[in-house]
Amino acid sequence: MDALRLGGSSPAAGEGKVSTSTSSPARVPAADTPDAWGRTRLRIRYPFTRRTPLLIRVAYDPQSLIARRTIVDKRPLYWVAGLIFLAIAPLLGSNALLSSSTVFAMYAAINIVWILVVGTAGIWSLATLAIVGVGAYGTAYLSITYGLPWWGMIAIGPLFGLVCGVIIAIPAVRLEGWYYALLTVGLAELCRVYAVQSQALGSSEGGLYGAATFVPNGVSQRTGLVISYLAAFVLMLAALALYRLVNGQRLGRLLRAAPEKQEAFAEALGINFRAARIRVFLISSAALGLIGGFYATYFTGASPSLFSMDNMMLLLAMLTIGGIGTTEGAVVGTLIVVLLDQVFVRLGPLRLIIVAAIMLASVLFTRDGLFGLATQFSTWRGRRKSELRAQRSDRGGEVMPEEATEIRDKQTIYLRRFDTNLRNHLRSMVTDELIAEHKQSPAGPHSDALERILNYFRRAAITDKYAILTVKPFAEYRIVALSGQRGVPPRVVDDKLYTSPDDAQHAVFLRRVHDLMQS
Repeated sequence: MDALRLGGSSPAAGEGKVSTSTSSPARVPAADTPDAWGRTRLRIRYPFTRRTPLLIRVAYDPQSLIARRTIVDKRPLYWVAGLIFLAIAPLLGSNALLSSSTVFAMYAAINIVWILVVGTAGIWSLATLAIVGVGAYGTAYLSITYGLPWWGMIAIGPLFGLVCGVIIAIPAVRLEGWYYALLTVGLAELCRVYAVQSQALGSSEGGLYGAATFVPNGVSQRTGLVISYLAAFVLMLAALALYRLVNGQRLGRLLRAAPEKQEAFAEALGINFRAARIRVFLISSAALGLIGGFYATYFTGASPSLFSMDNMMLLLAMLTIGGIGTTEGAVVGTLIVVLLDQVFVRLGPLRLIIVAAIMLASVLFTRDGLFGLATQFSTWRGRRKSELRAQRSDRGGEVMPEEATEIRDKQTIYLRRFDTNLRNHLRSMVTDELIAEHKQSPAGPHSDALERILNYFRRAAITDKYAILTVKPFAEYRIVALSGQRGVPPRVVDDKLYTSPDDAQHAVFLRRVHDLMQS
């Protein structure tokens, strides 16, 4: 079975040939090089990475010898279909749906960048919206005071985010986990209090408004909403590209080399773990500042609600419902929460209770949100299969639950089950009269019951099988256990010496009977 990369040409299945790549580096053709049949082979890769969009596995049908191709990971196809749906569906809806979709795309971009912080960098920062707010307030102030155009607001927004990220990243060198999370909550609250009380930031008007916008003057409301949504959708795509660029390249690989609470292992490998974390955090902060500038151009300003704990909890609910650590979880979780919060406004506070209930259910019944259900179900299914095998094994006791799933040849399980049932039957045949019969005549003749037991003992595996060692011919004998390995001598079972072969044979028989009764 070989693996093919999508993008390469191959002969038809009826020709009986397929284009394959082997594990040998010398035989892997480079991009745009002829293959074994003289055809040009083009490998399509993600930008800035060595990953291909689709991995196709080829397997031959043993009967028809026809190559059958299967897609190993279909997530890229789901991504393409989902993004096409998100790009087209809101344009066919009402103005309210377009407005809500724009908010969804902005929050999805924020959550995707936030995953870089909590997932890739492993920094539990709850100041995500605070950085967005600083970028929004800073660019809106420059636009209102100095006439900065909308494209300048988006261009300068990363600078505000970077400066704010540097200030917030300094404590990350000494604090970790929930201690750092509590610190970032305090910083976000300080920003909110300052925005509410500052006259320069429009405290008397409930916010700082009047900034430039990217929507041209004189266009209809529908056209303006369409332009806003398409711009926000491009912003979400840019956030996805940034996640791919950071998480799929060197920084992401360095941070994945150090699992949780194993930073010392990364340092031993020569990885500057703390510096890599800070770099990812600063990159994410600059991206959040850019989103803040876009936020200010869309709403023509900023309000203190950006720093509020309510919006922060909604953002956290989006990640929790979708799944922390995956971009698809961030997008789908944002879609669910925004749909409940924006579309069902007529429900009032009840919609927030519904969001809280969904979040609570995700925490209680799922491990990694909605996109962790597939893995969780697969794990549960495997565990359930093991439990069912264990219930069947309880009648035979031949296979442990965790061992049953690892045995590829299921005939081994039934052979063990047969051996267990046979031992149970032989144990019922062991009596004092049978033991006395063997002591009287170890070499035979024997009854049918005794002969059955002796035949079972004779066909036992050579490893740890009891044998008689002659110490002095016709005088001293000792019981040993064979090692089953060439060159390894047998081990002495005990120091007791027997004066005749019959006594030694009966002692071996008693030991085997004891092992049978205790098995």
